[in-house]
Amino acid sequence: MIRIGVVGDIGSGKSYVAQSFGYPVFNADYEVTKLYQKNKKVFIRLKKSLPKYIFSFPIEKKEISDAILANKNNLNKIIKIVHFEIQKKMNLFLKKYKSSKIVILDIPLLLENKINHNEDILVYVQSKKSCILNRLKRRKNFNQKLIKMFKSIQLPIRYKKKKSHYIIKNNFTKKSVNDGIKIILKEIR
Repeated sequence: MIRIGVVGDIGSGKSYVAQSFGYPVFNADYEVTKLYQKNKKVFIRLKKSLPKYIFSFPIEKKEISDAILANKNNLNKIIKIVHFEIQKKMNLFLKKYKSSKIVILDIPLLLENKINHNEDILVYVQSKKSCILNRLKRRKNFNQKLIKMFKSIQLPIRYKKKKSHYIIKNNFTKKSVNDGIKIILKEIR
């Protein structure tokens, strides 16, 4: 099984690129949302760790955002609790798709949390900063301060780009992404 890790800046279109490969995708953001909605154990652990911010189950994103905005240490507490569960979900995903030729890992903190393996193929999604900002501003929960906090725990973009085996230039057209994917798949198959 070939594991392709998709990395890049917040809002660069990593999830779109991951889906465009046409292979099974492990989307960590989606899995985190499911944890907040359905995992009572995660709720209990987060409530115990952040009693001033986490009140309701299912957990509302606003509660998580408020906790992060109040104190950067809260973000680390959340990551510590959630990361363990996401790791388990990823292992189940990999077991489920073990006969697949290729799987795609769409995990925002792939390199930061050392989830990647040395033999993983890393694909960096490159987008213009102005395009990224415009896309982020269209999100209903856009918060500049929150985005800065998330960026502060991520490795520098230059480092991610340097570690990557391939770069896909995402100008937010289907053609730019598909052309990049075709080249990558042709080389790794």
